[in-house]
Amino acid sequence: MSLAINVAMTVLVLNAICRAQSPQPPAPLPSGKTTEQVYKNIQVLKGVPADQLIPAMQFITASLGVQCDFCHLENAFDKDDKETKQTARKMMRMMFAINKDNFDGHKEVTCYACHRGAHKPVAIPVIEEEPIQSKSEDKANHEEGNAASLPDADKIIEKYLQAMGGADAVSKISTRLQKGTLTVGTAQFPVEVLTRRPASRVATVHFPNGGSVAGFNGQVGWLSTPGHGVHEMSSAEVDASQMDSYPNWATDLRQIFKELRVQQLEQVAGRPTYVVSGIRENRPPAQLYFDQQSGLLIRLLRYVDTPLGLNPAQIDYADYRQEGGVMTPFRWTVARPGGRFTIQINQMQQNVPIDDEKFAKPAASLPPEH
Repeated sequence: MSLAINVAMTVLVLNAICRAQSPQPPAPLPSGKTTEQVYKNIQVLKGVPADQLIPAMQFITASLGVQCDFCHLENAFDKDDKETKQTARKMMRMMFAINKDNFDGHKEVTCYACHRGAHKPVAIPVIEEEPIQSKSEDKANHEEGNAASLPDADKIIEKYLQAMGGADAVSKISTRLQKGTLTVGTAQFPVEVLTRRPASRVATVHFPNGGSVAGFNGQVGWLSTPGHGVHEMSSAEVDASQMDSYPNWATDLRQIFKELRVQQLEQVAGRPTYVVSGIRENRPPAQLYFDQQSGLLIRLLRYVDTPLGLNPAQIDYADYRQEGGVMTPFRWTVARPGGRFTIQINQMQQNVPIDDEKFAKPAASLPPEH
């Protein structure tokens, strides 16, 4: 995967473009601190690791289809001036109580369960123009018919590895330098992605007011946007960065995932794919979509766990080309509930020297008061 920090990159890009709407966590968050030890006026999410607060807020904005200013005052996020903030606290308490009393504390009921992208839940059933039951039955029958004919996961992974160029070719790639264009809506910006085996990556988006960076050096991850300094990735974002490592992804799938299960056949952009679920211990599973004909990975769907629910990220890979004996996507689209962007690569160099300092985390500024 050419951009291995896609969740972090999504946050980076959307915050850089709409940074007035987005609260920034302290830089860096003190290790082991809880939300009430770092932020002001925490009343519901007490005891939660501090680096999980921002992902939790992102889950709320995605579930309700709103921005941060729906509940918060800009540059005064601890204030309680807005009634919507009080309502949000009541709703979180209600959600926790429902899950505790009915689902043994598991996150079965979430904000999205009722809101579905609207700040006011739909309380009255909607009358569909066509019966939805028949569609569900057709899909269920289709999937049931496919189940018996699906290959096992090992065969799918082996075909993927061969489609990439084979284990030997993949293992020979030690570094990669990519340059291209990032597109958000109709706006385009230059982007550069540096990768070094086994798991160091730095992506820089060049905006008119300065460069925004998302980096991971195998130990820590960081994000920076113009005017907001540097802050560390949350533990969930670091986990996502590690899971996406390239170029060793194709050869390390069996080590990354405890178990790989073939789920079903599914169409992606009109192409039949095998959907393989990657199971990891104590982490959300990931869904990998392999093109049935070519064997290449064309979609990855994975999740960042938050105290309120799972934040999804979908990455679609396209424009595969052979470079150095390895098939590589030159275009990928990263989509989350809050938006999407596409990166198109137009220049790439492999196995070129890259200075260690390129993968060093910059010095962080002092954390602001929250």
